Amino acid sequence: MVRIKWLKYAELDLKEIYEFIALDSKRYARFQVEKIQKKTEILKQGNLVGKKVLEINHENVRELIEGDYRIIYRIISNTEIHILLVHHGARDLSGRL
Repeated sequence: MVRIKWLKYAELDLKEIYEFIALDSKRYARFQVEKIQKKTEILKQGNLVGKKVLEINHENVRELIEGDYRIIYRIISNTEIHILLVHHGARDLSGRL
């Protein structure tokens, strides 16, 4: 089983996503954050599920897509994955790398 660790920046991203959406609907904000978190559970089955991040082009840095969000993670080992950040797909990622 693969251990998934959310790094500080990824946790802050989830908080910011929640706060932004909650301006309109706290219920939908909670739902969106839960969907993002749940999407990462697929990584426990096999860490090469996502595709390589084009902006980084490194085999161990990959992403999953959940709705409008890119969940970017790094494969540390066969048993550990770090969630690096959650980024809105319409925004430029280069400034965060």
